[in-house]
Amino acid sequence: MEEVCWGNVQYLKDLAKTFPDLPGVYRMINSKGDIIYVGKAKSLKNRVRSYFGKNQSSPRTKLMVGNIDKIEFTVTNTEAEALILENNLIKKFMPRYNVIFRDDKSYPYLAITDDNFPRMRFHRGAQKKHTQYFGPFPNATAVRESIKLLQKVFMLRTCENTVFKNRSRPCLEYQIKRCTAPCVNLISQSEYMHDTKQAALFLNGKGSEVIKNLTQKMNEHADAFNYERAAVYRDRIQSLRQVRLQQSVSDFSEKDADIIASFHAFGKVCVNVVMIRGGRHLGDKSYFPRFQQDQDDINVIEIFITQFYDEVKPPPSIVINKNINKSLLQDFFKIKNYQKIKIISRLVGDKKNWHLMAEKNAKVALLQENDKQSAQEEKLIKLRELLKLPDYVNRVECFDISHTMGAQTVASCVVYDHFNMQPKEYRKFNIKHDNPGDDYGAMREVIDRRLKRLILEEGKRPDLILIDGGLGQVNIAKKIIDELGVHDIFLVGVSKGPARKVGNEKLILSDGKIIQETDSSHIGFHLLQKIRDEAHRFAITGHRARRAKAVLASSLEDIEGIGSKKRKNLLVYFGGLDGVKSAPIEELILVEGINKQLAEKIYDFFH
Repeated sequence: MEEVCWGNVQYLKDLAKTFPDLPGVYRMINSKGDIIYVGKAKSLKNRVRSYFGKNQSSPRTKLMVGNIDKIEFTVTNTEAEALILENNLIKKFMPRYNVIFRDDKSYPYLAITDDNFPRMRFHRGAQKKHTQYFGPFPNATAVRESIKLLQKVFMLRTCENTVFKNRSRPCLEYQIKRCTAPCVNLISQSEYMHDTKQAALFLNGKGSEVIKNLTQKMNEHADAFNYERAAVYRDRIQSLRQVRLQQSVSDFSEKDADIIASFHAFGKVCVNVVMIRGGRHLGDKSYFPRFQQDQDDINVIEIFITQFYDEVKPPPSIVINKNINKSLLQDFFKIKNYQKIKIISRLVGDKKNWHLMAEKNAKVALLQENDKQSAQEEKLIKLRELLKLPDYVNRVECFDISHTMGAQTVASCVVYDHFNMQPKEYRKFNIKHDNPGDDYGAMREVIDRRLKRLILEEGKRPDLILIDGGLGQVNIAKKIIDELGVHDIFLVGVSKGPARKVGNEKLILSDGKIIQETDSSHIGFHLLQKIRDEAHRFAITGHRARRAKAVLASSLEDIEGIGSKKRKNLLVYFGGLDGVKSAPIEELILVEGINKQLAEKIYDFFH
């Protein structure tokens, strides 16, 4: 914990008096130079001075004030601009005293590409020009269900371009009437594009217009005595009507809206978002903020809205039950170049019922999260008891080594903290020592590199290091810990022994003691196994990726005339080695830097 320095408060209080009476963003900084809090203000002077008044009821605020060494500020033109800057700084510095809603994954979308025969696909991450994106969806399952629906009704392709370009006959999707087989020209481009536009209309909530257009197409084919094609459109109309009947929200007046509700309990808060798009209920998602103590409902909802819609385009309507600063949020949306957003806080009738549902979702999710955390806390307590560790042991790092007969050796480091695995803090290490297959040398290198970096960068040190290995690896790790002088880190080795039987592991402590047998039902032992297994999985994943990369590179490097640039062009163009292997000479020539002679060499090499 940071040292609390109350002697600095009077200086900071006097400093705040010199701040301008203008909107802006202020940054609280501790003695180490870390930004511990970022805030926005309509008046920098008044807001910052309020932290140093006598009536500070919040223990969290008192603790933060006691850790402030200096305060910096940036003036903005408006409070809305300050809100944008505040969001950007919070995302960049992740201050410890800010409420932060963070999702480990970017939001899922359904994408329709701009190919000659567009493809539907699941998408996360950065969005490209000329591709249509629909969403966001509350979860990946909702996206995949929508893709299945569109396949059934509009029969659009979902295959990769490398597969699409190299088909010589229709695939199974065509046989089960989920695709019109544009890969082998069983549908014209104009007809396929018509189907694509209808799918986009449906995703935009214009289902009635789509049914009208499909009915027109059906009648046109029927009038031309093309009854087989008319039957296809008839079946699509029936499928679409069934889907609309099943998924439509008949008791809600808003076609596109997010219903946002929060629930407080156990000193925690959960925010739930119910998503309605195109008159369809897509589902809901619950969010749990970091550093949520001492926050009221209104504050949490305002923070959530600004952070959530900083990355996600809002729907035309947002339904809440709090009297938040609507004008500030409208200015925020305007700066973000969003359309006019209607914020509905007067809840009656259908809106009240749907908001109660969102609130119930938040309550259930919070209760489940609390039960889950209580169980995790119990596991950690039992692990401490098993290994006879002090109560302050919370952060665990586990190391494992993976290789194939000494080649492409990779070490993993996984992190357990805050009663859960922390994937964003995992690290892989490509082992550099000169003795292939030397697990002891590899363990020595990874422990040395990890701890030295934590010391140099003043990173967060583990309280406990787990080694997936026996006495030899533990002794190596202990020697490095002693050499670096980090004696406050405990060390435990997990050895399966000669039989390699899961559940019969020996636990080797840094003081030389060995726990030979452990009750297989011991929940603390289960936690240790979970962390160890995750380190093993992560090491194998890293090793396989490194091995695959080496195999991939060497196979193309064996072809005379193919250097790194041409190899990269080939892999990018065909989406991987399989695409290169299956490509004909005529298509290989289309790759930048590949002439006919080289194309023939590549083709002959793989055939």
